[in-house]
Amino acid sequence: MASTYSALKIELIGTGEQSGTWGTTTNNNLGNDALGEAITGSADVAFSSADVTVTLTDTNATQTARNLRLNLTGTTGGARSLILGSGCQIEKLYLVNNTCADAITVKNTSGTGIAVPAGKTMFVYNNGTNVVDAVTHATSLTLGSALPIASGGTGSTSTTYVNLASNVTGTLPVGNGGTGITSLGTGVATWLGTPTAANLAAAVTDETGSGNLVFATSPTFATSIDSGATFGAFASSTALTIGYTGTGASSTHNLATAALTGAFTKTINIGTGGTTSSTTTINMGSATNGSTIIRGSLAVGSVTANTTDGAIWASNNVTAFAASDIKFKENVRDIPNALEKVEIIGGKLFDWNAQYIESMGGEHSYFMRKSDAGVIAQDVEKAMPELVRTRSDGSLAVDYPKLVALAFAAIKELSEKVKILEAK
Repeated sequence: MASTYSALKIELIGTGEQSGTWGTTTNNNLGNDALGEAITGSADVAFSSADVTVTLTDTNATQTARNLRLNLTGTTGGARSLILGSGCQIEKLYLVNNTCADAITVKNTSGTGIAVPAGKTMFVYNNGTNVVDAVTHATSLTLGSALPIASGGTGSTSTTYVNLASNVTGTLPVGNGGTGITSLGTGVATWLGTPTAANLAAAVTDETGSGNLVFATSPTFATSIDSGATFGAFASSTALTIGYTGTGASSTHNLATAALTGAFTKTINIGTGGTTSSTTTINMGSATNGSTIIRGSLAVGSVTANTTDGAIWASNNVTAFAASDIKFKENVRDIPNALEKVEIIGGKLFDWNAQYIESMGGEHSYFMRKSDAGVIAQDVEKAMPELVRTRSDGSLAVDYPKLVALAFAAIKELSEKVKILEAK
């Protein structure tokens, strides 16, 4: 009868087998190669930026997966797995020592396994279908030194509670539950105990008005705002609304200068302080899918203001991307007779007339030059009416960027003609 092997690959000699050599086999079974490995053995498992699989085969010779302790070494290059592969789907205890720089998950071919953190040692148990924690409860635990705060301890061996009167000196920071100050200012304690307007006025050290501090719809301020017009001048026309909150029907609330008669220059400075390159964020329209409407023109950068309603002048690049995904489109087709359309539109050099230059705020060396180049909207309307819009004053405007699509189509037609000519 031939030899068989146990789960730990201990050779079980068959009856009448290995006459004259059974002693050697038995010594291997009981020595360091077999039972010795399973009981006290330690084997290195080297990683090289990849998962590692260990196996057990039918031999009582030394095998890594049979050892009690697995010492994980080498370079992981990220989280890795030690897989107990063929022959290892047995019940076995392992002591895993991870000396690598990353966590390594010890698992068999059917389970999720246990992750052993970098630089840590853990007992794990292979139950045949999964690798799990070998120990989940300890009746008592004695530490040789204080458990660090980072590990959930106090960092101290003392069990005495901290006495804030005798064990703390200096100022307890706000982040640690303190106030960050050594004492309360004059009147503050009184106001905290009885929070009336009169007590608050007494507690505020830079109050320059008379009477109590007032929080109401029509407060009276003795000093001006930003050393300019007084608050009363703004409030008289309800043109300055600060900190408004409300619900219900739609309404309009203004942050602006008071209504003035005549062509005055009105300036509102929002977040203009700070050092060079500081960032000021102005949020307009806080609701998702809401809209912000700017009347007049918008000037970005070092630009002289333009008075044309709806004009945008920017002294540097304006970067934007338009939706063009096929999933948003239907009835897609080529532009027909593209070359013919290009010939209709052409390209023109021209001078803007005085009326238009005046409507744009006058001639400008950067944005509004008299001599220009482009297309004529009426020509574009004949060839590609999809790219022309009529403005409120009746004038026509062209969607210049979309002329690129026509140019592409014309180039394609021209390319096809060239191919036909070259083929002759």
